Amino acid sequence: MTAFIFPGQGSQKVGMGVELAEASAYAREVFEEVDDALNQKLSGLMKDGPESELTLTSNAQPAIMANSIATLRVLEKEFGVSLGEKADCVAGHSLGEYSALCAAGAFNLPRTAKLLRLRGIAMQDAVPIGVGSMAALLGADIEKATALAEAAADGQVCEVANDNDPTQVVISGHVEAIDRAIELAKDHGIKRGIKLPVSAPFHCSLMQPAAQRMKIALSDPAPDAFTVPLYANVTAARVTDPVEEQGLLVDQITGRVRWRESVLAMRKDGVERFVELGAKVLGPMVGRIDKDAVTISLVTMEDLEKFAKENA
Repeated sequence: MTAFIFPGQGSQKVGMGVELAEASAYAREVFEEVDDALNQKLSGLMKDGPESELTLTSNAQPAIMANSIATLRVLEKEFGVSLGEKADCVAGHSLGEYSALCAAGAFNLPRTAKLLRLRGIAMQDAVPIGVGSMAALLGADIEKATALAEAAADGQVCEVANDNDPTQVVISGHVEAIDRAIELAKDHGIKRGIKLPVSAPFHCSLMQPAAQRMKIALSDPAPDAFTVPLYANVTAARVTDPVEEQGLLVDQITGRVRWRESVLAMRKDGVERFVELGAKVLGPMVGRIDKDAVTISLVTMEDLEKFAKENA
């Protein structure tokens, strides 16, 4: 069994998608469609930067999605390898869950772009700049990270945001609490904490105002039926019901990204191969979660051509 997986924030970089766009009209179509939906030359920002502008949450989220969907579109149209035939399920990391839903037909491309633009703005607006922060805990498992977050909170918010793999957990909350957590990391048997260059404290309870805005945006209309099941971030469980998924996407704004558990759930359900579209971020994570899992990251035309030949 095969899962198609879609990367999240942090995988953006200036130059993303340029090679695909130069090589394939299908990729160009995706980028143009997203530009039109957002009424912005996002593809130009992806191509030329500046990086500071591309990294803004409201730009990074639709850009990463556009790159993943362009990669999939080229695979399907240029090389004749369709998600419906080759994937048994999909999953994505944080915003990647929207990319996965777009790939599986739950949202069309313009709506996905608009939802992610709004999601980025809503998450940015939820907490004033400088109030919140996030940190990656290296050499931390979920138990150690949870204990550290509780110890560092001291009446503020300090929560586990991403359970990425057995060696990396991300925490999120008030900036002072995150600073305390970094100082206390070694006392909790964690190698170190590194503050992340993010503009807001994602996936923690401080994001409640953003969740309210997304609840309204996602309700009209509800997602369409998806062609393959999705494994949701907040439950690490298989979902096939669009209405259930609509609620889970709202919960995801404040909830933990249970990526490690999601991969283990897919493995338990028989997934042997994980195909990442548009970056090489999740593939290495999957390898750290289960070294027996087969991982493939599709980024370049060469990657796509090789994958198509092997899966003809």
